[in-house]
Amino acid sequence: MSILTTISYFFGGLFTANAAPHLVSAVMGRRFQTPFSKPPGRGLSSSLVNALWGFTNLVIAYLLTYDIGYFDLHLLRDAVPLGAGILSGTILCALVFGRAGGGNLEKLL
Repeated sequence: MSILTTISYFFGGLFTANAAPHLVSAVMGRRFQTPFSKPPGRGLSSSLVNALWGFTNLVIAYLLTYDIGYFDLHLLRDAVPLGAGILSGTILCALVFGRAGGGNLEKLL
């Protein structure tokens, strides 16, 4: 597997993690931050915008993971970069959205 494939799987994981909060907000009918809100990334977008943005993230994750190389979840060489991307994306979302949403990050650091 090439380094570019590994990087692609990592970013596929990042986009997968970013899809989650947007899709959950959409299903719950709640407003949430998107790049299309005002101000971008800090204001709140409608649940419909979040549904579309979350789905777009899933499509990008799919393209980065399954259309590049021969991804096999049973192989550690494929699963580790994807998992690292998901973990990194989750931590990034926690830092960004936790600050904006009043999360308890300050108590941990």
